[in-house]
Amino acid sequence: MQLTEQAQATLARVQLPDEWKMALAPALLSPTMDGLRTFLQGEYAEGKEIFPPTKQIFNAFHLTPLSQVKVVILGQDPYHGAGQAMGLSFSVPKIIPKPPSLQNILKELAQDLGIPVSHHGDLTHWATQGVLLLNATLTVEMGRAGSHQKQGWEEFTDYVIKVLNEQTDRTVFILWGSYAKNKGRFINTSKHLVLTANHPSPLSANRGGFFGSRPFSKTNTYLIKHGNTPIDWQLP
Repeated sequence: MQLTEQAQATLARVQLPDEWKMALAPALLSPTMDGLRTFLQGEYAEGKEIFPPTKQIFNAFHLTPLSQVKVVILGQDPYHGAGQAMGLSFSVPKIIPKPPSLQNILKELAQDLGIPVSHHGDLTHWATQGVLLLNATLTVEMGRAGSHQKQGWEEFTDYVIKVLNEQTDRTVFILWGSYAKNKGRFINTSKHLVLTANHPSPLSANRGGFFGSRPFSKTNTYLIKHGNTPIDWQLP
């Protein structure tokens, strides 16, 4: 795509790897993203504590190049507690206690593949193998769950899903809960595998439909079937 000097300058300021940046350029240069930038600038200017830290907002894209995406696990918005959010859906740094949703994910992993539940909740090991840990909303204000919804992030991540649908092959999309399932409308199910289940949060998971859904073994079976290396789900 041919870019004006102004568009090139705008993209140069975006902290994304070049491969992702060029694929997502139409979304990054849209009026919606201009509005989102203005909103975020206002939040920072008011001294609000925003998670994850600025340098980690696009962490998922830095750890998982577009050309290496094999699996997408879609979350809703970042954790809003101090020190939790690290730019990867459901993941927390090793020194942070595992939130309930993540505990349930690792419990299902143990039941599915017999992998012992990890003592930590840092999912970077998954991300570096081609698992894009993407939230629908990439920022949040401390202590205010969902506070940055409907500011433009959803449109941006819709576009991410569209790009993945078009530019990757035989990708596994893991969509937990109604918010994530809504993104499924952009996915060609004859080209990719879509796995859905209830959200792993305690309220949803305990209703049934999450435990026993076996997303990890189903993912690896699909990857192997189509000539891809399976994911090593065990966290080191």
